[in-house]
Amino acid sequence: MTASERNQLKTKIVETINRTEKEIEQLEEASQPIAPENSIGRVSRMDAINNKGVSEAALRSARKKLSNLQTALKKIDTPDFGICARCRQPIPPARLMYMPESKFCVGCADRR
Repeated sequence: MTASERNQLKTKIVETINRTEKEIEQLEEASQPIAPENSIGRVSRMDAINNKGVSEAALRSARKKLSNLQTALKKIDTPDFGICARCRQPIPPARLMYMPESKFCVGCADRR
């Protein structure tokens, strides 16, 4: 990975971290408990509970992504960054630009 590619990737990771943090804030708000005293109707309450569950799953996923992005940002200047954790081959820069938190090349990710 060239220095230019590494700098582009750093910028991409920081932007993605900022976007993910905002997404987490929105999901935390959407996954707040539904107060039983709200008179929204039985069907609407069921919809609200279902939406809350979906928001909670998305929140868990966003938090995991944020953690992986922060780890990638810390490791970006190490020699092992961009090397597949399984086959030890370089991960293509295009994959890292698409998924900066990737630890595996496409082939190894498919085999997992």
